[in-house]
Amino acid sequence: MPNKLFSFFARGPAAPRIQDPQEVDRKYRRLRLSVIITLTLGYGFAYTCRLGLSVVKKPLIDYGIFTPEQLGWIGAAYLWGYGAGKVFNGFMADRVNVRRFIPTGLAVSAVLNLIMGLNLMVYVAIVLWGFNGWFQGFLAPSSVVSITQWFSGKKRGTMYGLWSSAHSLGEGLTYFGTSALVAISIWNAAFIGPGLTCLLVAVGVYLGLRDRPETLGLPPVNEWAGMPADPKPKSTGSAQLAVLKMPAIWIIGLSSSLMYVTRYAINNWGILYLQEVHKFTLIEAGTLVGINTVAGALGCIAYGYISDRYFQARRPPLTLIFGIIEVAALFIIFFGPEKNAYIMGLGFVLYGFTLSGLLAVLGGLFAVDVAPKAATGAAMGVIGVFSYLGAGIQELVSGYLVGAGTTMVDGVRHYDFSLPVIFWISASALSMLLAATLWKVQVKD
Repeated sequence: MPNKLFSFFARGPAAPRIQDPQEVDRKYRRLRLSVIITLTLGYGFAYTCRLGLSVVKKPLIDYGIFTPEQLGWIGAAYLWGYGAGKVFNGFMADRVNVRRFIPTGLAVSAVLNLIMGLNLMVYVAIVLWGFNGWFQGFLAPSSVVSITQWFSGKKRGTMYGLWSSAHSLGEGLTYFGTSALVAISIWNAAFIGPGLTCLLVAVGVYLGLRDRPETLGLPPVNEWAGMPADPKPKSTGSAQLAVLKMPAIWIIGLSSSLMYVTRYAINNWGILYLQEVHKFTLIEAGTLVGINTVAGALGCIAYGYISDRYFQARRPPLTLIFGIIEVAALFIIFFGPEKNAYIMGLGFVLYGFTLSGLLAVLGGLFAVDVAPKAATGAAMGVIGVFSYLGAGIQELVSGYLVGAGTTMVDGVRHYDFSLPVIFWISASALSMLLAATLWKVQVKD
């Protein structure tokens, strides 16, 4: 059975090379467009199958289904499952046929969401959400491997930024769409709606993706783009081992883990914060958090393009600029005037734009820049472990701090977010400082 499974996911053999240069150009241009659009839309919709829990935390608490501490454990199970899945599947992604691997992970995640929507038991929820994280971990490393297979190094930042905008697309679909769906129905819709949708999306992803270019009779992308090939190509195994020995990878991972603390704090607790501290309705809170996702899509694309075009693919200078603005935006969000939708909207626009740029570079782009091309999946996996360990610890700490600051007055719950806010902002500031230590690290190609 394991052998059949591995053979199902294995990359196809190289096909006889197409000799007509014009046919090669036509196929490359058409298929590259299909690949990047499919990766971006597929990964965006996949997010709706991971963020539903953040939308319905208040009804789950208010109806007595789960406590804040239990929600912290459920959220941590997902994040740690995702981190573990991302590193294991990252090492796998360098060897698999992404056309089969990505839709499989998405389809299983969709089924787990459907089951989650019917469950009321906390331990079952922890297991389900942990497995959901594992199968969601199929997607990101494989997507980046596909990008490096179809796009040369000189386009990497731009294409990575475009694909990374899928984070914002998915968050927007969740905070606008899922919030509205729950508002007109019940909490279960946060899981059942995305589950049904992503089963269909998985089919579309399979139809839109392709295996590596060589399996279609095309030359490697660097050869087609007129760029020099690696004079000493490494085997997949030796390249993956080299990734583990690179100090820059470990520093990027630590910086990413701290950035993910704030990222998932806003994603998973932001709606509850806006409802309780600023007294916004679920729709209003979902809209405000959703605003940052729209700005985030632009931030990912802008970061990739600007760092390629104006900094010659040097990431640290632009990373520092984005980091400073992101921390300033958090001060606007958490210390701005109460229930002022305009100021809050400005804060979320700035936060979303800069956070998404940081997510692109620290969550993978910088690691892919410095890692051997044969091990880009492994590099993404290593960063994923750091990122989601940080995110999972955040979920436990935030759940504990929110629960400890909860009081009952005349039968109504009141929340104190003072300590969680200090925790979240400090993490972003430390991430920015740590990333700045990589100022002299250069891109490999």
